[in-house]
Formats: sequence, C-alpha cells, structure tokens
Amino acid sequence: MNELPQQLANGLILGAMYGLIAIGYTMVYGIIQLINFAHGEIFMIGGFGALTVYLWMPAGSNLLAIAPLMIIGGVICSVAVSVAAERFAYRPLRTAPRLAPLITAIGLSLALQQAIWKWYPNATKDHPFPQFKGDAFGIFGANIQRGDLFVLIAAPVCMIALGLFVSKTRSGRGMQATSQDPDTAKLMGINTDRIIVMAFAIGAAFAAVAAVAYGLKNGQIGFRMGFIMGLKAFTAAVLGGIGNIYGAMLGGVVLGVAESLATGYMSDVPGMDLFGGGAWKDVWAFVLLIVVLLLRPQGLLGERVADRA
Repeated sequence: MNELPQQLANGLILGAMYGLIAIGYTMVYGIIQLINFAHGEIFMIGGFGALTVYLWMPAGSNLLAIAPLMIIGGVICSVAVSVAAERFAYRPLRTAPRLAPLITAIGLSLALQQAIWKWYPNATKDHPFPQFKGDAFGIFGANIQRGDLFVLIAAPVCMIALGLFVSKTRSGRGMQATSQDPDTAKLMGINTDRIIVMAFAIGAAFAAVAAVAYGLKNGQIGFRMGFIMGLKAFTAAVLGGIGNIYGAMLGGVVLGVAESLATGYMSDVPGMDLFGGGAWKDVWAFVLLIVVLLLRPQGLLGERVADRA
C-alpha cells in the first residue's frame, strides 16, 4: 500500500499520454468513421520533429527555454504529415468501401515508419531525448519527475481548450454538424473538407504534444515507438467510447492506471506471480478492454457516432 500513490501517479502520467493520442483517433472516426491506424506514426514523427529542433539549438541551451520551440516543431511536422495523408491518401477513398481506407491506413503506417528509418540520420537505433534535470517533486506521497509534470499540465489544458473550441466556435459547431450528417452540413454551407482537415490537424497536434511528453519521460525516442503507443491509444478511444472526445481522455487514464496497477501488484496475487511485471502490461491493457466491451460495448461514456446506414 505504501507504493499505491506512486503507482497511481505512474498510471495517470501514462494515461494522459494515451488520452492525448486517442483524441486523434476519436475525432477522425467521429467525423468520417475512419480508423486512422497511421496515427501512431504521426505521433512518432512529432517526436522526431521536436528532437530535430533541439539538435538545431546551440549546445548547452536551457531545455526549459527551448521546450516551446520543440513543441512547435513537433506540432508542425505532425500536422503537415497528417494533413498530407488526408489529402492524398484518404480523401480519394472517402466514398469507397470502408475496407479500402482501412487497408490504406495500415499501409501508410508502415510507409511512414520505414521513411523515418531510412532517411532520418541514425534512426536505426533509438535517439537520446533531452530531459529536465533536477530532483523529483513529492506530491501526495508520489515522486513526480520534472518531465512528467509536462504531460500532467498539458493534458488537461489541451482538453479544456478543445472542449471550448468544439462548443463555442463556429468551426467547432461545424465539426459537430459534419459528424452528425455531412451531406446536410454541406447543404447548410459548411465546408466539410475543411472541417475534416481540421480534425486531422488537431489530432496530430495533440499527438505531437504526447510525443514530447514521451521523450521527456523515457529519455529516448525511436521509429518503432508509434506502433504500440498508437495501438494503446486506439484501445483507450474504444474504451472511453469511440467518437467521444472526453471519453478518449477518460479511457486513456483508466487504461494507464490499470496497466500500472497490474504491473505493480499482479505478481503479489497468489497464483498470478507469472503474470506480473512489465512484460505483461500490454496483455492486461487488452484484458481490460475485452471486459469493458463485454459489459458495456458502447464504452465508458458512450459512443458519439451518427448512424449513417
């Protein structure tokens, strides 16, 4: 029990990253009902964009001072690739059977991963990522590293900003209308193509923020990191309720906390000592998903996807 605050803090930090990435999945699916499996690689590209900005800075630069520039660089790279993917890979297939864009998304995921591996310098091995120096903060009995504070602050700020954008702005209301009925939205004068591009861009920007948080936490990034993080984020989106923005963040937090607790305590359960530790954390994440979908198929907060059959 003495370790419980630390395990909860670890799960909250991990879940916040999952939630930021999951928002990209749920926004795109909520509007055009596309599972963008390349979103994990958009996350990965954001991390390399931020790292590139850091490497361009003079040696010995203060990380706190250049962190905003790193975030901006990561966001620009992620948004550019995501918008290009929507325009050239997904838009021509918008009226095609759903299997076609799904296969395209998987192929695009592999292509982006291999592109970074091939053309980014020394990407065949993990790159060191800068970390904040200094002692950890003690909060409610848990030690929080300085880099982890970034995602704990960024996640709620991004969520509040997105909630206000969707509910208060004209473009946000256009997103809601397009998600309900894109054909009727067009008749009402809404540029649905612009709305869809905006959804891809916002999701990519959040993924880039999560990538910076990932690098600050782990001290390294690699071209493979997008696959498992993207898969977990998609799980979080389904767990919270696909198409539900707040559900994506909730699903990420629940998934992260469950994963952390299972990793820390499963070995102490009689007869379950073989199923604890970090090697089984991915397994327990999907066990949780299966249980929730069996008991509540629409997710924790319910789906928000219009029936267009």
